[in-house]
Amino acid sequence: MTETTMRAPRLLRAVFVAHGLITLAGAVVLTVTPTAIPAAVGITLERQEYLLVYLVGAAELAVAVLSFGATRLTDEAALRLVVTTFVVLHGASGVLDLVYMAAAGPNATVIANTVLRFTVVAVFLFVWRAARPHHT
Repeated sequence: MTETTMRAPRLLRAVFVAHGLITLAGAVVLTVTPTAIPAAVGITLERQEYLLVYLVGAAELAVAVLSFGATRLTDEAALRLVVTTFVVLHGASGVLDLVYMAAAGPNATVIANTVLRFTVVAVFLFVWRAARPHHT
C-alpha cells in the first residue's frame, strides 16, 4: 500500500485556521451565553434546556480542534477525510436549516446562516480541488 503525502497548501491551511477560529468562537458563545444564539432566531430556552446548547458547544469545540490539527497533516487521505467531514457537516446543517424554515417559517438569521453554510462548503471544495496535486 502506498501512502500519498502532501503538506497542506498554504491556502488550505489558512482555511483550516479561519474555520477553527470561527468554530472556537461559536463554542465559546454557546457555552458562556447559551441563550444568545437561540435567541437570535427567536428561540427561548429555560435553564434546564441549556444541556442541548452545551452539547452543540462541545461539538463546535471538537470541530475547532480538528480544524487546527488539520493544518499539520501531511497524508492526502487524512486531509481529504477532514475536508469531506467539514463539507458534510456544513452541507447537512444547511439542508437542516432549510427543513427548519419549512416547518417554522423563514427567518433572516437562519437564511443568512444557510447561505454561509453553503458558502463554506463551496470554499472547502474549491480550495481542496486547487490543493490536490495534478498529474499530467
